[in-house]
Amino acid sequence: MAGLWGKRLVALIIDIAIITLFLWVVLALIYPVIAITSSFIILNIWIPIAALIIIGYFTYFEGKYSTTPGKNVMKLSVIALQGEMSYRKAFIRNLSKILWLPLIVDVIVGFAFGSPRERYLDRLSKTTVVKADSSNVSDKPLRQTTP
Repeated sequence: MAGLWGKRLVALIIDIAIITLFLWVVLALIYPVIAITSSFIILNIWIPIAALIIIGYFTYFEGKYSTTPGKNVMKLSVIALQGEMSYRKAFIRNLSKILWLPLIVDVIVGFAFGSPRERYLDRLSKTTVVKADSSNVSDKPLRQTTP
């Protein structure tokens, strides 16, 4: 299982790099307006905005494509154990990714009370991460999972 967890970690790092780059660009674009109007108070809500962007990113990609760009590079996919993968399942499984501490707790609780293969929210959302068929990922663009 160390191989799967290693791939999941690298995929998460790639996804966080993409999100961080996006947030930097957004902040670089809006900061001059904030400075000119002296509305620095807006920066107080930056962390909740970033949290919503993070949850939106993972929910959108996993709900629509069953993978994120990071998982796609690492040839991983999220599958539903019951029914089809949905935005609801993707949202539930990614709630802990808002901040690092909830994600660490999610992993520890998953290890302690369940399978060493899954996080607690994976079990709650009835999803799991699997190695994807090499013909389905990386050499092709992200594909929708539902019509």
